[in-house]
Amino acid sequence: MGEPGGPHSPYRPYDDPREAVAPTGAGGAMDLAMSEAETLDRRETEPTGEEGVPPGPGGRPRSLWTDAWHQLRRNPVFVVSALLIAFLLLVAVWPQLLTDTDPLRCDLDRSQEGSAPGHPFGFDTQGCDVYARTVHGARASITVGVAATFGAALLGSLLGGLAGFFGGWGDALLSRTADVFFGIPVVLGGLVFLSVVTSTTVWPVVGFIVLLGWPQIARIARGSVITAKQHDYVQAARSLGAGSGRLMLRHVAPNAVAPVIVVATIALGTYIALEATLSFLGVGLRPPTVSWGIDISNAAPQIRNAPHMLLWPAGALSVTVLAFIMLGDAVRDALDPKLR
Repeated sequence: MGEPGGPHSPYRPYDDPREAVAPTGAGGAMDLAMSEAETLDRRETEPTGEEGVPPGPGGRPRSLWTDAWHQLRRNPVFVVSALLIAFLLLVAVWPQLLTDTDPLRCDLDRSQEGSAPGHPFGFDTQGCDVYARTVHGARASITVGVAATFGAALLGSLLGGLAGFFGGWGDALLSRTADVFFGIPVVLGGLVFLSVVTSTTVWPVVGFIVLLGWPQIARIARGSVITAKQHDYVQAARSLGAGSGRLMLRHVAPNAVAPVIVVATIALGTYIALEATLSFLGVGLRPPTVSWGIDISNAAPQIRNAPHMLLWPAGALSVTVLAFIMLGDAVRDALDPKLR
């Protein structure tokens, strides 16, 4: 039968040569254990066995983000909304691409006139070109939406992530503080907070939206972190001596950020609509800033006499908000395997 452990022996002690040699010393054991924890981390974040999704390079399963990008590229809703948003961002950065007309140059003799050569959208009450103001209005509205979303996502993710990871009195304090902000009506809060602001820039509006927007993202981030830190790979890394910073940045945050991205993407469109609402009420952006909300407010009393004044800025606002909401829905479907 051969010697024990020989090539013909049924009693081979190690089928895998890597198991025959154990690392010596505390350093070797720690390296092997950390390697096992990182392997569990990758397995937790990579979907396996999903039908219709080809494996990644080398036959390995796709990561969460690679799989999500593969799904997004095949989603017509994402393609259309992404192209539309890219066009709107280009117009916001470079409005001269579509018009050379100054949106603040007005001619009262042409007040409320309809479409004319070189002025396809007509004129408003002050005789300003509606097409030029619609194009230039994209800059202020999109700037408010992007800046407010970035600020709310950053502040909410930081506070919510720390509260969910460490728990204790900090978690309780954050939860109660968020409940207070949830109880403040957005429009009423804007009327109170922004009515005392005299600045004509976009930053007071951005600050107000961040102030009322961070609790929602903080609650999402807190829940995601609490779920992620209970996974086996996090517990393994903790038992092997990994510090809180490494656990948070290396293992927890990458697996808890997806819900935050989805909520922030959808919220961006909501923040653009909120800016227009506050500007319509006269407490958001103010002249001489060019904004869709300001133009809608000025056109509302003249809707019967000159409906074109309201149609174009309101249409641009609706399309922009819809594009960001559609993008958020597509990203949510791609990042949540349960919705596929």
